[in-house]
Order: sequence, then C-alpha cells, then structure tokens
Amino acid sequence: MGIRLPDFILAKQILRQSALTAKKGASTSLDVPKGFLAVYVGETQRKRFLVPVSYLNQPLFQDLLSRAEEEFGFNHPMGGLTIPCEENTFIDITSRLERS
Repeated sequence: MGIRLPDFILAKQILRQSALTAKKGASTSLDVPKGFLAVYVGETQRKRFLVPVSYLNQPLFQDLLSRAEEEFGFNHPMGGLTIPCEENTFIDITSRLERS
C-alpha cells in the first residue's frame, strides 16, 4: 500500500514541474508526462501548466474550457490549449479539483 500525499503537495509538484518545463524554452509533446495535458493560462502573459487529464471530466474545468472556446474558438495563439483566466484563479480551481 502506498502513501498518499496531501492534495496541495501534489498540486505544488505539478505546478513546479510545469514552471521548470516552461523555463527550458519551447515545449514539445515529449516533455508532457503520460496522463497530463499542457495548458497555457493567463489573460495577457500566459504561463504553461501541466494538469491531469482527469480534470477534463470535472465541471469546474469544463467551465474554463468553455471560456477558452468562447474567446479563442479552436485557434489557440500559443499552439496549445489556452485558458483565458488569471493565474491565481486557475490555481484556486485546480487545487479544489485535487481535493475532490
């Protein structure tokens, strides 16, 4: 039986990993671990985050995707999925998803 880390620690690890990846420069599909999705978050300056694909089934995350569809359609300027919300809002929502 494994030890389960508290959700906020797991969320911090995901965010730290995405920040390190963003510092390396342009991303490729090779630097996204299996089971995760790279998204760009922000209204003006965008930051790259890695989120578990399981978030795609969550209503809160689906609301964010609907906002992205309304603003960008299927033409995402960063070349990946772009979510137009403040970084703090995104972190708050994803940390709630980790707790559920």
